[in-house]
Amino acid sequence: MARQRITVGDWVIAAGVAVAQLAAALSGGQPGSGNELLGYAALVASGLVLVFRRRAPVAVLVASGACGLAFQALGFDVAVIAFLVAVYAAVREGHRLVTVLAAVVMQSGLFLVAYASVGDLGAASEQARGALEIAWLIAAGAAGEALRQAERRADEAERTREAAAQRRADDERLHIARELHDSLTHQISVIKVQSEAAVHVAQRRGEEVPESLLAIREAGREAARELRATLTALRDDDPNPPRGLEDVRDLVGSAGSTGLDVTLTVDGQPGTVPVAVGRTAYRIVQEALTNVTRHAAATTASVHIDHRPDSLGIRVEDNGTGASATTVPGIGLLGMRERVSALGGQLRAQPREEGGFMVEARLPVERTS
Repeated sequence: MARQRITVGDWVIAAGVAVAQLAAALSGGQPGSGNELLGYAALVASGLVLVFRRRAPVAVLVASGACGLAFQALGFDVAVIAFLVAVYAAVREGHRLVTVLAAVVMQSGLFLVAYASVGDLGAASEQARGALEIAWLIAAGAAGEALRQAERRADEAERTREAAAQRRADDERLHIARELHDSLTHQISVIKVQSEAAVHVAQRRGEEVPESLLAIREAGREAARELRATLTALRDDDPNPPRGLEDVRDLVGSAGSTGLDVTLTVDGQPGTVPVAVGRTAYRIVQEALTNVTRHAAATTASVHIDHRPDSLGIRVEDNGTGASATTVPGIGLLGMRERVSALGGQLRAQPREEGGFMVEARLPVERTS
């Protein structure tokens, strides 16, 4: 059953068919059977039911056929136009076998109704052909099948264009990954190795290691990690599925295994969120907890997830030194800001008045369920 919205056009077509059949009946005179009102009702109903032909094509096919047989049995010798429209609609939706069976039953039913009325095989056959010509049936079915095939080819062409665009995007992403690898990997590796060696030599000699050299070493390590992560994302060769909001609990457990006392609080009614929002929430918590364990000298941390009808809130707090607030924001914080901004959200990262540091984000959400 094709769940499609009923439009004004559907009502216009249904009303037009109903009026056409009613006009044909009125122009031919009343049958004088005493059931004129019932026959007129069947005439109008067979047309009006077409308003549902796109939502329930098979049901409409059966209903229009039954109404057609009804007003023919009541003495209204009118062509079953509504049934032809229903045949077209059913074939267009792909119900070919059901439509063929319904057409055979309808043709047989019209003949039997006519024979019961006139009692002559020739006259009954002529009356049945007048009500429903085989050529009309074939034309209606062919029109429905032709439009169905045209729509299928259009859909296939659209999928082909999307696939080609995806391939071009993948090729460009791989090209960027190769350029980054060729241009940056060697230089960053040299910086990292040389700074590590310089720090090691100074420590072996018992000399004080300059702060600038330690900063260079840390920057080299961080740059190497970020470059590896960037290349992995560009190549899309990460064997693990993307992490989302449902993985935050495992992330908190992993952080707790390092000796940090981490608590997770979830407020509101959890629901399905877009993949991009869930992934961004996970990355925010991951980056915030990583910074806590590496730099904050904290003993406790808390993760708070706040579900609201139109947004998702994430807040990570710790009781550490909050030193990162006095330095230039690192690559991780910049990455968080970029992720949040891309989704139209807001991010705050600042020291707490009672000590420690806080990262808070609010992401807009369009619920999918």
